Amino acid sequence: MFSIERLRILRELADRGTVAAVAEALSMTPSAVSQQLKVLAREAGVALLEPDGRRVRLTDAGQALVLRADDVLAAMERATAEMATYRGSPRGQVRVASFPSGAALLLPPVFAALAGSGVEIVAGDEDLPPTEAPKLLADYDIVLTHRDERAPSLAGPRLSARVLMREPIDVVVAPTHPLAGRRSVRPEELAEETWVSVRGGFPVDDVLESIATVTGVQPRIRQRLNDFRVIETVVASGYGVALMPRFAVVHPALSVLRLAGVRAARVYEIVTRPQAHRRPAIATVLEAFETAARRMS
Repeated sequence: MFSIERLRILRELADRGTVAAVAEALSMTPSAVSQQLKVLAREAGVALLEPDGRRVRLTDAGQALVLRADDVLAAMERATAEMATYRGSPRGQVRVASFPSGAALLLPPVFAALAGSGVEIVAGDEDLPPTEAPKLLADYDIVLTHRDERAPSLAGPRLSARVLMREPIDVVVAPTHPLAGRRSVRPEELAEETWVSVRGGFPVDDVLESIATVTGVQPRIRQRLNDFRVIETVVASGYGVALMPRFAVVHPALSVLRLAGVRAARVYEIVTRPQAHRRPAIATVLEAFETAARRMS
């Protein structure tokens, strides 16, 4: 019989990547973590780890046991949550990570919906590329992320992902720009522009790459900034043009143009562990996000 705590340590290693990171997260010493993993390997009767430079990595058997650990730990969490339902309505804390502009859009109505429900969100803003979002499940119950609509879903054997909404991405220009006042613009008309963009790996930058494919011209990116409020202010001053998600535009002076001829949108995706939705508190939060997204889109 495998120890629940040792299975939890193995899952933490799969999520965090190093023994030192696991030790810090669980308030243990690295030697204690290593010892527990050795005991788990003896219980399994097969090697779970192998050297990888100065680190260790999971063997195929270790990866397989992590999947089973996910199942066991999820079952334990469900049992705890189900017992809670006999004591009344779903309640407790749910840890939620979200990218900043998504948090600004959806967290206020979600907070309002959960007021007085007994379910409390502990929110964190995490500005990471979509491919990095699943790692956040080591510290959060729910991760709200975004990706280019053409990119594949983040769902996998250890992840459940559901699409919340689609948000178009538009071109924003200063009020003095020659394109200001137009309803739409084609990529070919933007070939000579100077851009203010976000860091690589984020959906807005993916759309800019699509424009480059259509025009055959690599965009001249003058600055890379991830704060849309800063981007808006810079563009409004006449310093380049930018792509921005439609619901993120708030600067009153900007002229917003629809982008014609290119699929230009980001998808909001919410990521959890596969069985997390069966915990009543998490299910309540997921429902609140889905309701907020439906009203917004």
